[in-house]
Amino acid sequence: MKPSKFFSADEKERILEAIREAERNTSGEIRVHVEEECKTDVLDRAAYIFARLKMHKTRLRNGVLFYLALKDRKFAILGDAGINRVVPEGFWDNIKEEMQRLFKEGKITEGLVKGILMAGEKLKEHFPWQEDDVNELSDEISFGDKMKKEKS
Repeated sequence: MKPSKFFSADEKERILEAIREAERNTSGEIRVHVEEECKTDVLDRAAYIFARLKMHKTRLRNGVLFYLALKDRKFAILGDAGINRVVPEGFWDNIKEEMQRLFKEGKITEGLVKGILMAGEKLKEHFPWQEDDVNELSDEISFGDKMKKEKS
């Protein structure tokens, strides 16, 4: 199944609403990217997608990418330098474990929503919303089958 067809319209909306909710009280930026497969190290692939989506271009370097490879059942959470400087050790692991628990129950959308909201809470703590904040990155989910063909 193509990644862009994996989630129903309702599930996509729930994920987008979680991103909007998480970003409502923070200057942080959250993106979700879904691909069919990941033939390399999942963190390396997530870092490539992070750069491809220009997530490192935020003013405070506080972007967070949730990356999923459906066929290979791999996922990663990647935070930019600004957020990684301030979150406690093991922070991403705690979110990943919670997401993995839900994923194992077949609750992919719920796992993503939970992870996004958990990341948003930490972003709010370290990067509170400011009067002059703008949404620097699209909230839309990006899909591997919708990007130009490339080697994975």
